[in-house]
Amino acid sequence: MTKLPRDVSGDEAVRAFKRAGYVLDHTVGSHAVLLHPSDPQKRLVVPLHRSIKVGTLSKLLKDAGLAVEEFIELL
Repeated sequence: MTKLPRDVSGDEAVRAFKRAGYVLDHTVGSHAVLLHPSDPQKRLVVPLHRSIKVGTLSKLLKDAGLAVEEFIELL
């Protein structure tokens, strides 16, 4: 099992989720809201910080249905 990277920025995460099929809906303050076109109820709110905390990133991957290995490939 691969560990989550600890140095992923919000911008990098948004790019990876876009490669996974999500589209940027809008930004609110320092958070980007991404939606999945096939299911608008699948929504991710990604903090646009220099480094996303591991727990937050883990929850985002779980919500997106991505494995750690898949996410690392998308980075």
